[in-house]
Amino acid sequence: MIVSHQHRFIFVAVPKTGTHTVREALRPHLGPDDMEQARLFIEKKFPIPELARIGHGHLSFQQVRPFLGEDAFSAYFKFAYVRNPFDRFVSYCAFATSKDGAFQRDPRGVMRHFLFVAPPHQHMVFQPQHKFLVGPDGKLQADFVGHVEDMQTAYDEICARLVIPSATLGRVNASCHGYYRDYYDEQLIEGVKKIYGRDLELFGYEF
Repeated sequence: MIVSHQHRFIFVAVPKTGTHTVREALRPHLGPDDMEQARLFIEKKFPIPELARIGHGHLSFQQVRPFLGEDAFSAYFKFAYVRNPFDRFVSYCAFATSKDGAFQRDPRGVMRHFLFVAPPHQHMVFQPQHKFLVGPDGKLQADFVGHVEDMQTAYDEICARLVIPSATLGRVNASCHGYYRDYYDEQLIEGVKKIYGRDLELFGYEF
């Protein structure tokens, strides 16, 4: 997550949505009093002990809201990126088994394991994307949600809203896998729909 007091924005880094690419592009514009929490590639923590103790940088709007105050939270431009849940789940499986190569050997076996045998619901990378972006009432708290599938166009629009120069986005920390549709059968499609149904509905995605 990044909170910029200088440019009055909050960026929620939803896991597996190209967040490190966006962080790299935004960092040159941050002021001395702006805050970032991240753990991969660069380690930074918010000067807020309760949030710093969480360790990772994938904080939700709900986690940071009490520490910013209602005036700032309401006034700041709040944005994030999301990704097709079917594609994101493949990326998660490749990421979670990158050390032992299990996904490369048996992708559908790994996918079935995470969907039906031992779903890691508490793992923040596995969690549905909407949980990072909605309030207690289930309503979206972001002012703008970009889609990874059109990442550059969304970033250009974000920069226009913030009145900062845009930049050509690179690719950082990408998982190693092929086109997501090639990994699925009907059972796996239904499994993803069951866990990530709210994401599909809220962000307008389908298989």
